[in-house]
This record gives sequence, C-alpha cells and structure tokens, in this order.
Amino acid sequence: MKLKELCAYYESLLRISETDDISLNGLQVGDDEAEIKTVAFAVDAAKETIGKAADAGADLLFVHHGLFWGKPYPLTGSVYRRFDLLFRRPLALFAVHLPLDLHPTLGNNARLAQTLGLRNLRPFGEYRGVKIGFKGEWSQPLSVDDVLGRLGLTRGDCLKVYGFGKKEVRNAAVISGGAVDELSQAVAENLDLYITGDAGHEIYHFCKESHINMLSIGHYASETYGVKAVAAQTEKDCGLKTLFIDCPTGL
Repeated sequence: MKLKELCAYYESLLRISETDDISLNGLQVGDDEAEIKTVAFAVDAAKETIGKAADAGADLLFVHHGLFWGKPYPLTGSVYRRFDLLFRRPLALFAVHLPLDLHPTLGNNARLAQTLGLRNLRPFGEYRGVKIGFKGEWSQPLSVDDVLGRLGLTRGDCLKVYGFGKKEVRNAAVISGGAVDELSQAVAENLDLYITGDAGHEIYHFCKESHINMLSIGHYASETYGVKAVAAQTEKDCGLKTLFIDCPTGL
C-alpha cells in the first residue's frame, strides 16, 4: 500500500481536518510514494520507539505524540537524533493527537470508557470548544478499587488516587492525558469520579473540598488505548502487518 493511500485512510478515519490542535496531525516525515507493508504503533515519537520500530522492519510509525508542536525549532541534539533515525531506516512518521483522544469509537477516551464498562456515554470535558472526553454510569455502584481493577490497575500503579468522594461511585468522566484542569467540569456536573492521566498538586485541596474522587492513572497509561485500537482497525481494513511498541514512562 502506498504511503499516500494509507495517510488518506487515516485522515478520513480519524477526521483529522475537523480538529483544532497544536500538533501537526498527519504525516510528519515520509515519502508519499513509499510502499508500506508494516506499521508500528506507539504513544511517543521518541528515539526509543523510533529505533524499535526500525529494528522491527516497520515502514511507518504511527504515534499519538509526534515531533511538531505549533512552533519551529532547530533540528539539533536529541531532536536531530530522532530525525536521523527516521531518515536512515527510512521510516515514515504519522502523528494524531487530539483527534485520537476524542474519536467516538477508536479514541483514547472512548476505549477507556468502554473498558470501564460505563453506560449511556455522553461527550464531556470542553477543550478548545470541543468536548474531548466521555461521561457515563454503571448499573451497580463500584468502589474505587473496583474501577481500577477494570483497567487492570491497582492504587500503586497510579500517579495519585484522590479519594475524597463517595466510597461507592455510580458515575464517572474520563479524559486521557494531561486534563487535570477539567476536574472542575466534573465537579460542576456533580460526578462521583473523574479519571485522567496526569496528577497535580494544585488540585489536591480542590478535590478534598469538593468531595470528589479522582484517579490519575498516568499520562502514558491513559493514552495507549487509542493507538492500539487504530492498529487493530488498520489490520482489519488494510490488511497490513502491525505491532505495538510499549515504552512506558512511568508518568
């Protein structure tokens, strides 16, 4: 499959043109006419993931966090070394940031909500004029540890558990990644639990005084869901070989 054909597929599938984002979403490095047989998927376009994708014989690396973020910068130091690896393989790079967070079926938040077993899902969490997360309910009340268990996590796996709300929760909202500031929207909507990736000192007392539970499950951990979902969809729709490169940051 030609790279330009695969890029068109991703641009349509993930509705890239519909989202205002500081990331340069789409093809960031690559020859349009290159032949693609294997696609590697990862959260970050880091030297480690690029190297592992190249070693695995991938022709394209699909990531959530790419190399271009709203302003020009010199290709020096670690940035130069990342590009050098891409060019020497050669390995194309395709990045999708916010469109992958908010996609209604393949997105990080949709898959997080699905894994949690939330029902009656509705958009939640306005960012740049768009709601990028989801909120929903459970048919039966759950403890915070029950919720973590549905994600395959324990309290020790989280960056922080803010347990200032009800002992049993019936509803929750999820926004992957760095969405600490959106906690206020969960409070305003009288939700029992808010789940995001990052933690923050500044919201400790806000959680406590608002009597809400919040789980900071890790930025990386919360954003593996979308890339894995797109990998499975790529195999199904395009018949290409895919692999997921797991490089957790612990953050």
